[in-house]
Amino acid sequence: MRKSTHSPEYAALRERLAGLRREAGFTQRDLGQSLGVPHSWVAKVESGERRIDLVEFGWVCLACGASPSDEAAALLAQVAGPRRRPPARRGGRR
Repeated sequence: MRKSTHSPEYAALRERLAGLRREAGFTQRDLGQSLGVPHSWVAKVESGERRIDLVEFGWVCLACGASPSDEAAALLAQVAGPRRRPPARRGGRR
């Protein structure tokens, strides 16, 4: 399986997180302060330099006043398309 951080789906995630921040009226510095992290953390997440996990995704959504479950569902609907499936596994154990 390829690394998801270099996929169009991950780019959509980063774009959505930046959009949530802007819709909330936050600068990267504002959001960092709200989350208790340096503003550079926010910049690195939005640029793809730093990977974000599911829990952090939830924290960002909540800090921006959005529902993590609604945002995740919308993002998955956007990137999955009607019949898209993940790439097939190659070798390895099952």
